[in-house]
Formats: sequence, C-alpha cells, structure tokens
Amino acid sequence: MGKFSKKKDSGTPAISTASLPDIVFMLLFFFMVATVMRENGERKVTVKMPAADQVKKIEKKGLVSYIYVGTPIKKYQVKYGKEPRIQLDDAFANVSDIGPFVLKERAAKREEEKPLMITSIKADENVGMGIITDIKEELRKVNALKVNYSTKKGDVLSNFKK
Repeated sequence: MGKFSKKKDSGTPAISTASLPDIVFMLLFFFMVATVMRENGERKVTVKMPAADQVKKIEKKGLVSYIYVGTPIKKYQVKYGKEPRIQLDDAFANVSDIGPFVLKERAAKREEEKPLMITSIKADENVGMGIITDIKEELRKVNALKVNYSTKKGDVLSNFKK
C-alpha cells in the first residue's frame, strides 16, 4: 500500500504582482487626464478686481486668453514705475503687442474652437478707462470681439464707498 503524507502548512502564498504594471499605468493615465496645467505664470501686476452682482462663470477656461492690467508689483516698480501696465503671459507688454498676442493664441487652437475664444481683461479697479479703451481698440483690429471683464462677486456699491 501507498503511503499518504500530509502536506505541511507552508504559510501564506506569495502575492501575485502580475497586475501591478496595469495598475501603475492606469494611475498614470488618470493623473495625466485629470491634471490641469497652470497656463499663466508669475503675476507681475497687482490686480484687485472690482465687485459685480451679475457674475457668470466661464465653462471652458482653455479657450480664454488673459490680459492683466494693473500697477507693477514692488520688485518691478523700480524698472517700470507705478503707472498701470499690461501683462501678457509672463511679460510686460504695450498696447500694440495685444494684436499679435491674440493672433498667436488663436493659431494655437483647433479650427472649431477659434470662434469660441474669449479674451478676458483682468484689470485693477483703480485702472483708468483710457488703457482699457486702447486694449478694446486693439482687440477690434484683430476681430477678437468676445471680451470678458473679470470681476469678483460682491456688492456693486462697495466699488463707490471709497
């Protein structure tokens, strides 16, 4: 007759690592899709936005080009002074630079997105309308007619209580 031997309990079996690469790539893909890169770099001008009571949030922020208008921050005031300046991307600009900036932004978009593009002006509440009017004239020259004025939600009367 044959001998039957009992199997000895060898502990817990090893964990299978066969699906580990799948999990790693799935996490990598998730973070690549879910992460939004910040397009605008360092802010070189001070912008305290005025309050408004009728505020609407923009849905597709990837179609928005930002123009910042305000006084330069302290470290740039020695070179550029305290007068309001325009910032496009990460550099100070003149009013004449706005047209090429918008055309460059438009060229980077797909054809079906071009009519949906919005130019948002983020201006300090103390900036005069002269510079804003000059910006709007330059935008008209390149047919960038969808203009948004960025504000914060609040009481409109707070703008006049100074």
